[in-house]
Amino acid sequence: MYQSLVAFCKWLESTWWGTGVRTSLWVYPFIQLIHFSGLSLWLGTNAAVDLRLLGVGKKRQTAAQLSDALLVWNWIGFCIVVLGGFLLFSATGSTYVANPAFQVKLGMLVPLALVWHIVVQQKTRTWGQTPETPAAAKLAGLVELLLWISVVTAAVEIPNH
Repeated sequence: MYQSLVAFCKWLESTWWGTGVRTSLWVYPFIQLIHFSGLSLWLGTNAAVDLRLLGVGKKRQTAAQLSDALLVWNWIGFCIVVLGGFLLFSATGSTYVANPAFQVKLGMLVPLALVWHIVVQQKTRTWGQTPETPAAAKLAGLVELLLWISVVTAAVEIPNH
């Protein structure tokens, strides 16, 4: 299985976009900038809803209303993150798959956090109907925040391995 993954990464690296990102002086940093901007939008909208579930912030909107208002921006940020991450991975994927921090981030934390996020996003419509948030919703918001902090921590560790 690992050899098949490495072969796929080598193929990605040989594509015109993988080669272009890897060999250009400015393309890789530019895509990193786009990736991090999308990440800021994605995680910022996640954190806003999670903090609202925890009772932080002004109570002009319920958590459900805030989630609905940020839904489109949340998924735009996600699409930017995925596209940027794919292009960055295409440049040097074979080195990433051997990196323990990358393995933890993409193999365990991102899928778990993404599934949890989707569950929280759907449940927020029910939990967040009233100004007072149920304890389960507060716990779910806290868990999501901690999962995304773990993802970011793993990402920051990638260059160190």
